[in-house]
Amino acid sequence: MSQTPSLGERLDGELFWADLQAQAEIGALHPRGLRRLALDENDNRARLWLIDQGQALGCHAFHDAMGNVFLRREGQQPELAALLIGSHMDSQPSAGSYDGTLGVVAGLAVLRTLQEQGIEHARPIEVVAWTNEEGARFAPGASGSSWFAGQRDAATILEARDDQGTRFADALAACLAELERHGASAFRPAPFVPHAFLELHIEQGPVLESLGVPVCAVSGIQGVNWYEIEVHGQANHAGTTPEAARRDALMGAHALIGALRDAVAGQDEQVRFTIGKFSVSPGSTNTIPQRADFTIDLRHPSQAVLERLDTAFHRLAQRQWSGCDVSLRVTSRVAPVSFDPALVELADSAAKSYSPNAPQLVSGAFHDAIHLARVCPTVMLFTPCRAGISHHPDEHIERSDAETAVRALADSVERLLNP
Repeated sequence: MSQTPSLGERLDGELFWADLQAQAEIGALHPRGLRRLALDENDNRARLWLIDQGQALGCHAFHDAMGNVFLRREGQQPELAALLIGSHMDSQPSAGSYDGTLGVVAGLAVLRTLQEQGIEHARPIEVVAWTNEEGARFAPGASGSSWFAGQRDAATILEARDDQGTRFADALAACLAELERHGASAFRPAPFVPHAFLELHIEQGPVLESLGVPVCAVSGIQGVNWYEIEVHGQANHAGTTPEAARRDALMGAHALIGALRDAVAGQDEQVRFTIGKFSVSPGSTNTIPQRADFTIDLRHPSQAVLERLDTAFHRLAQRQWSGCDVSLRVTSRVAPVSFDPALVELADSAAKSYSPNAPQLVSGAFHDAIHLARVCPTVMLFTPCRAGISHHPDEHIERSDAETAVRALADSVERLLNP
């Protein structure tokens, strides 16, 4: 007797890949890459594209107060908590085409397989596209998922501003109006507690490619703290002010950064310390800088290490550097998370059915799943990206890897759809 093919084996890989390439045209850069900042025109167009695809499959489209978009395929027992799968569709300013969107399009492929195969299931299933995961336009990131999970309040999120001074609230209002006009008029007034959340994502690291493995389960995500630091000096003439009389904000920032790096070096090699933004004002060639501003992205799998470094950073910020005062502001703290062991085992089994040598990884990047894990059982799956490159137009995934990964996701979903 022949065995019934799994949901993943029945999934149409060609249509999945075609959808992935179609979404990559929304906000495409040339000759390659993507720019789809949260709540900008391209991001909104991507949401509308998703709604069109879902409605063509007979799914109901919803949105909530944070602009998160949901596609729901009803179950035979609608009262059961929905299984939630997805990721995000916004990008970095000059990005690749797969970070985040892979997980949303993979969810769409699962819905299509269920619909076209006429598969009935007890539990409802929903695909979600979260708002502003990247934080490239409005910091901090993961606005939609953190609000949904009760980790951040709406008022704080709505007051965030981008570099041009646009409020998150105003950009969101324009997005919601577009969604309403396009038929995603079913407004969900409050978050719900999903049965579980699954997110497929590119690894954004080199491990899977080095192992030749197309998919693996992810057991957790390291924590991350974001900081904004201001160094305040005194502007003066570059040619007439003696060195001893200077309060040069750039030199102060330089000295402080050296001390911060020394503090990080005293920990283990798992620490990730990044200064992603740096600016100097007034920005004149012959004027001593009066102010220097920079950001820090600090990550580690251990909350204890993050807390030790946080204490060290605050202590260093209380000193003067090159005669300059310092102010430090924490803009985001997200604690490390371990995913649900039973779901990790389930996803690991699905991955190993396609790739027996699949490892389990801890994510170095943060994802929407880090917030969902606070409210429901959660797990992630990774697929490799070439040379580990992400947040860059050279981001690349192999079609065969991506198809294998989405099949493993579908098989994981199949095991969860019926109580």
